[in-house]
Amino acid sequence: MINKDLILNVEQGSDEWLKARLGVITASEFGKIITPTGSKSASANEYMGKLIAEHLTGEQQEHFMSDDMARGNELEPKARTFFEAIKGVQVDEVGMVYKDSNKVIACSPDGLILNEKKEYEQGVEIKCPKLATHIAYVLNKKIPNIYIPQVQGSMWVTGADGWRFMSYHPKYKPLIIFVERDDAYIEKMEKIILSFSELLQIHKRESK
Repeated sequence: MINKDLILNVEQGSDEWLKARLGVITASEFGKIITPTGSKSASANEYMGKLIAEHLTGEQQEHFMSDDMARGNELEPKARTFFEAIKGVQVDEVGMVYKDSNKVIACSPDGLILNEKKEYEQGVEIKCPKLATHIAYVLNKKIPNIYIPQVQGSMWVTGADGWRFMSYHPKYKPLIIFVERDDAYIEKMEKIILSFSELLQIHKRESK
């Protein structure tokens, strides 16, 4: 079960949520630390710099919002409702789930799925790409490689044994698949990200 004591219940995108994420390693950015194949990413130092800058300034570093990203944010609530209807489940929105009480590593799932015991066992990652990209995802019938670090990372952070991945576009059928926990990949992830985190904390202390 996902530990409810490690859940931050704030609205994603709110000022409180943005503030809570400052300097925190989040699953949506795990791809900048580890590749889909389990190697250290070439973008690790760039991401390290961003997190240190946030720590120093107390401000979110400039983040580019493309038209595709803006559209995705607009469609996500509709996609989540669609997922609930198809699967017959309740999906709760949360701000973040921390890996542990240190609160230096977290994920921001697009929803946590309640089971019959009102416990959280799994989460869902929702993507709302442009139509051509969405159709390609549906035809491939599997999670796109680019999202492997984020989804497997969400399982590592929460301890979940599986995760749902959904690609949604209102003009074409959805892709909804169950992604199994990949313990071999997560073992590599844990080593790389914990090493990254330890170095980040050293730099934070030295920057005081």
